[in-house]
Amino acid sequence: MAVLIRTEDIPPEQRHDAWRSVVCDTLGPLDFRSDPGTPLRVETSTPHSVHRTPGLIRRGSPELYRVALTMSGQACLLQGDRVALLRPGEFTIYDFNRPYELAYDSGVQLAVFSFPREMLALPGDLMARLTAVPVRTDTGTGALTALLLRRVALDMDGYQPASAARLSAVVMNLITAAVAEHADQAGSLSAESREQTLLMRIHAFIEQHLGDSDLAPGPVAAAHYISVRYLYRLFEWQGTTVAAWIRHRRLERCRADLADPALGGAPVSAVAARWGMPDPAHFNRLFKRTYGMPPAEYRRACLAPDS
Repeated sequence: MAVLIRTEDIPPEQRHDAWRSVVCDTLGPLDFRSDPGTPLRVETSTPHSVHRTPGLIRRGSPELYRVALTMSGQACLLQGDRVALLRPGEFTIYDFNRPYELAYDSGVQLAVFSFPREMLALPGDLMARLTAVPVRTDTGTGALTALLLRRVALDMDGYQPASAARLSAVVMNLITAAVAEHADQAGSLSAESREQTLLMRIHAFIEQHLGDSDLAPGPVAAAHYISVRYLYRLFEWQGTTVAAWIRHRRLERCRADLADPALGGAPVSAVAARWGMPDPAHFNRLFKRTYGMPPAEYRRACLAPDS
């Protein structure tokens, strides 16, 4: 869900309390701090900060990572022993379930994106060293990610629900790739952490090529300059195989499309073929075995008027 926070319809004397309530309810729970004597201006922000304290964390909340992108002005994020000064066009990632402080300059426009922690396939100890570190946006995947995040923030009122759901997958793939690239550049990572980041990059590659019916361990290994044997070993560490992971992700994409009203007119076989599963009979068997019902029945249940 996209939320646009404005103040122009609120009387000036009520803006501090209203802004505090909206920020803490929408992005929190957070501790909001600003100077009540400083006017809260329309269209630009008054200098203030938000704090995620241990006490607020103990109240319980979803386990989230957040990405903060500075659209204009400057913001400063503090988490752990690191400080990230974000200039226009820069972004960083932070952990909502660890204490942090986010301070805003006057005139800053900040886009914040939240997603469940499990969507980043990096171990928690590694992510703890990557939060509050600006991701390079002058080159590589970081530059592409920053451009897309900015465009999403500017156009958020124009997306239809079905398009927004598909776009979120694209955004997550790019964030995943950018964080993996960022981890590779972090210098002092352990061998285990480097293998985890490699595995995450492989996951992103598989996501981008699920529609290729010939996607297989050989091409995946070749694309990452590793042997097939080493690729098998990477997936063994997460308790699965390369083929099983590819099959799982294809079925998940098919399931999402079958539940999408915008694709209700597409034949089930076309949905399966779109994600690299061109054999209808084989797809039907796999889908029923995995989700407990045939794909056509699953679609009817999802798209029924009272569902």
